[in-house]
Amino acid sequence: MGKCSKDKRDLYYRKAKEQGWRARSAFKLLQLDSEFHLLDDVERVVDLCAAPGSWSQVLSRKLASKSANPATIVSVDLQPIAPLPGVTTLQADITHPSTLTNILKLFGGEPADFVCSDGAPDVTGLHDLDEYIQGQLILSALTLATSLLREGGTFVAKIFRGRDVDLLYSQLALLFDHVTCAKPRSSRASSLEAFVVCQGYRPRPGWQPESLQLKHTLVPLDLNDASIDAAERSVAPFVACGDLSDYDADATYQLEKGVQAVSLEPVQKPTAPPYKTALEKKRAGTLR
Repeated sequence: MGKCSKDKRDLYYRKAKEQGWRARSAFKLLQLDSEFHLLDDVERVVDLCAAPGSWSQVLSRKLASKSANPATIVSVDLQPIAPLPGVTTLQADITHPSTLTNILKLFGGEPADFVCSDGAPDVTGLHDLDEYIQGQLILSALTLATSLLREGGTFVAKIFRGRDVDLLYSQLALLFDHVTCAKPRSSRASSLEAFVVCQGYRPRPGWQPESLQLKHTLVPLDLNDASIDAAERSVAPFVACGDLSDYDADATYQLEKGVQAVSLEPVQKPTAPPYKTALEKKRAGTLR
């Protein structure tokens, strides 16, 4: 989490620091879980694109209090993730075949109950480009998820709602019983982001997750094909998550009168910031 003036006025940003979350995005998973009960009866979890680890924090805290047996939580990201209690971190590429093998080893060969991804590209402001890149990221996460999930498992991923997002819903409906578009209260209304919640993994006979890697696209769904069940042509319902009387993510909040402003340090400083090289040169006196 940064320290720009907008962040300082964002109440979810401040609450995240006060409650010890590494990023305000922790509230998004908390609100999704409150609505869909994602973490009930879950023992094996994979958090993709996990850095800096706020979703893994939520998983660790929630599953520690719910499960009689210790849950196995694996967090994966290209960037290093600072250690978290009860979480195994992998610095790996989710598109590389070895990542799947390493996760299955950690699970003892057992399938996962829940796979989530809060990953997103560095946005350019060009919506069509951002949506395309995010679509490719979802595809990579889905490829890994369908290789890991047990039947009946759940997949949650960040999406950017754009012109062709209904095609994504229809394609996901071919693999899951229920597909829902959810917008947590902590997600800014001004943002294109939402989360696709896919429950009840039911792969079709002969389904091969590897086909996604080879084609780099989901098979286009012909909505005029009479052989496709009508339910598969339906639009995913939209659900707002979180108490509507809760804080507004787009609003700014001033401190109450008499309350002294205190600057809180980040819960976890960046492990590999983009300015790391500049800092090293500055310490060495070679920065020019």
